[in-house]
Amino acid sequence: MPANCLTSKDWLVSQLPGLNDRDCQKLADCGIYTTQQLLKQGCRGDLQQQLAARLQVRLQLLKKWVALADLARIPNVGCEYCGLLLHGGVGSVAQLSQLSVHRLHPQLVRLHVATMQRKDLCPNVDEVAVWIQQARSLSNK
Repeated sequence: MPANCLTSKDWLVSQLPGLNDRDCQKLADCGIYTTQQLLKQGCRGDLQQQLAARLQVRLQLLKKWVALADLARIPNVGCEYCGLLLHGGVGSVAQLSQLSVHRLHPQLVRLHVATMQRKDLCPNVDEVAVWIQQARSLSNK
């Protein structure tokens, strides 16, 4: 797919890693069912505190959810790998777009081995390169 045709993915918030049924219900009570809705309502710094209060969650937790939703926009990352990237130190599409695959991939392998005890399940360097390319495309829109 040409870079200029790349579109952000939208997922149900229930598909984001780490959100339980109670978290998803709190979001639904605020009219937030998808990652795009979460980004729209949770990205603005001046409104984050208000949304966190409405959700009755810590601001830090809301920011984590927003970061996961942002990373999940990348088609080849989605909800499957957004948590890996976030725990690997990547907090946004914009940040990912600035990284080198040769710096990021070894970092992700170390994290994956430390947490999963298996290197073979970690995305390969070519997959990570595609993530960075897609992040650059989304950042330029």
